[in-house]
Order: sequence, then C-alpha cells, then structure tokens
Amino acid sequence: MQVYLVGGAVRDELLGLTVKERDWCVVGATPEDMLERGYRAVGKDFPVFLHPETGEEYALARTERKTAAGYHGFAFNTSPDVSIEDDLSRRDLTVNAMARDENGTLIDPFGGATDLENKLLRHVSDAFIEDPVRILRAAKFAARFAARGFKIADETLTLMRDIVAAGEADALVPDRVWKETESALSTTNSRVFFETLRECGALKVLYPEVDALFGVPQPERWHPEIDTGLHTMLVLDQTDRLSAGLEVRFAALVHDLGKATTPQDKLPSHPGHEQRGVKLIRELAKRLPVPRACRDLAIIVAEYHTHVHRAADLRSKTILKVLEKTDAFRRPERFEMFLVTCEADARGRTGLEDRDYSQAQLFRDALDAAREVDTAAIAAANEPARIPEAIRKARIAAIRRRNTGTATAP
Repeated sequence: MQVYLVGGAVRDELLGLTVKERDWCVVGATPEDMLERGYRAVGKDFPVFLHPETGEEYALARTERKTAAGYHGFAFNTSPDVSIEDDLSRRDLTVNAMARDENGTLIDPFGGATDLENKLLRHVSDAFIEDPVRILRAAKFAARFAARGFKIADETLTLMRDIVAAGEADALVPDRVWKETESALSTTNSRVFFETLRECGALKVLYPEVDALFGVPQPERWHPEIDTGLHTMLVLDQTDRLSAGLEVRFAALVHDLGKATTPQDKLPSHPGHEQRGVKLIRELAKRLPVPRACRDLAIIVAEYHTHVHRAADLRSKTILKVLEKTDAFRRPERFEMFLVTCEADARGRTGLEDRDYSQAQLFRDALDAAREVDTAAIAAANEPARIPEAIRKARIAAIRRRNTGTATAP
C-alpha cells in the first residue's frame, strides 16, 4: 500500500499558495484493507475513505471507462494493480495531474509543472471530452488563476467546444453546475468563468438567461459599454472590489436578466425590465439549487436597483416604500448587501468605475432616520387600527428631515 498526495495540494504548493485542503491517492490496497486500518468509507460512485484521525480523503487509485452520456456515465476500476500514473491519466488538467510520494518526490507524467510555469491550463488526454464537468472545472480554474495570467490552451478549448456540440453539456446535473458556479463566484475574476463558458458555447446551455444578455443594447448615455452582457461582466468586476459575499456576486450576475426580454421596438431602453428580471430569477432558482439567500437578494436587487440609482429624485414616501419592500427594518444586513450590489451596478460601466455613488448613503441615512422613530410611543397614542399608518407618516417625516435638500417632497 502506497499513499500519494495528489491534485490541488501539489499544484498550489508549486504555485507558492497556501494549501487549504489535501487529497490522497492510495495504490495497492482494497476497500477491505482500508476498513481494517480504521478508515471510514464515504464514496458512492467509487471507494473514498476518511482518515480515522485527520478526516482527510483517501481515494483508491482508479481508472475509468465511458459507458453512457453525462457526468455519471462511467465504469470504474479500483483494483490494487492500478498505478499512480494510471490514476493521474484520468484527471482533467495537467496542473491537477501531479502527485508526491511519501518521500516528497514529484510525480508529473504529463508536464503539469511545466504548464504551471507557462501559465497554461491544458487537458491531460483526449479522454477530457468524456466528462462534461471538465468544461466547468476548466472555466473555474481559468477564473481562479486569471490574475496570475493563466489561459486555457487552444486545443483544450477546442475539446470543450466539442463536448458542447456533442450535447454532453445538456447532461450536466443541476447540483454540479451550481457547485462549480458557486466556487467560481467565490473567487476574484469570476467573469472569466462565464466568459469561458460563453466562448465554448456552454453558457447558452447552462445559463441561457445570462447568455441572452450579450448583444442587447442599452442607452449609451447611461451605459458607455452599450452591450448588456458586457455590463454584467463589468458589474461582476466591481463586486471583486466591493464584496466577497456569494449573495452579492450572484445578484450582480442576474440583476439585469429582464433586459434580454425587452421588445425590439423598445430598444435601447428597457421599460419594465425589473419585473421581467424577477420572473427569470425565480425560474433560474428552480432549475438550479441556488441558495435561498442568493435568490432573495437577487430578486430585490432586480426589482429595486433602479430606485436606488434615482434616490436623489425620489419622494420620501417612495424611499420608505423601498425600505419596506426590501425588508430593511428586519434585515439590515441584507439591505446593506442590496446597496453594495446597486453600487457595483452603477460602477460597472466603462469609464465610470470610480464614480461617486452617494445614492447608497442616502438610503442608509433614510433607514437610520426611519428607525429612530419611537414606534412604541406612537402605538400607545393611537388606536390599533391607526397605528401602522401613524408609524408610516412619522417615518416619512423623519426621512424628509434627514434628507432635506435631496428628497424633500412628501
């Protein structure tokens, strides 16, 4: 029985990055051998075990054979005579197909170390086309290492297009699509993930609502970049600067989905895109296992982001309505994420990346003012049926006082 450190831990060590997670490959053992040593079996598709002390994953070396379409269409061989080189040969990218033995010796049969030096993401073999998940993983790594100058090899991108053309991307299960998307959104340069998927044709399959934004014009006065898809990518860039929150980044991705459904005779304006976007977000969140927190923030951003952009022109009554509709009084943390996403939207425009966005502070001030209203005193001074309206009037007056000169109308 021989144990090898494999995959991302070896790659990140060579890149000088902090190794956050270690995976191990075991050669020359059977499942029974692992259980006798106290390991706990957790793998469903093939034997994976948890170390009895560290809890780290130890997988038996394996080869695989394509038997059907999709992610699950494989037969696995995990016999003790499978070598470490055999195991590495089935991996996706050369930079992920390296190992270290128990003496620390690097095992690199496919030139992964050289590709790291050349900043190249390259497939291990033509078997790459057998697993559609590799489209997602290649796009994810392209985003993760974009700041270091990494690019996907032309021949690998060709295979990704072949996978899509063969219909394999249609077989990707929703859970895996979201898992890789979530991972990509949690890194900087997440736009590269979606741009890579678009370049190989997979974005139209996996996120047709986002793909449809490209080529849709917007008024140049407000959007110098004009293209709605490009604007969405620029908004994602701004979230890199403003927030690491998954909810914010997902909301940024989908905030303008409604613009793809604007009637041609209305372009380049987009009247009513907010409500149309809400509908599309709900449909997307049913198709993929998007967390409720992501979905809910995305919905309020889609519906009310244009209100925040026009904050200085809104009446105090309308500002309070937005605070109520976004549940700002009970969910102030989420409301702050809402404002941050609106700021990313305002700055995600060519040449306007560093613009001032005082509108968000106006809404923060309005919320603070409204929360200072003594609701208990109002409740004590009014009949039950009159209490809600009395509180609303007091909050409107408080907002008007706080924002004198910007939102003075009742």
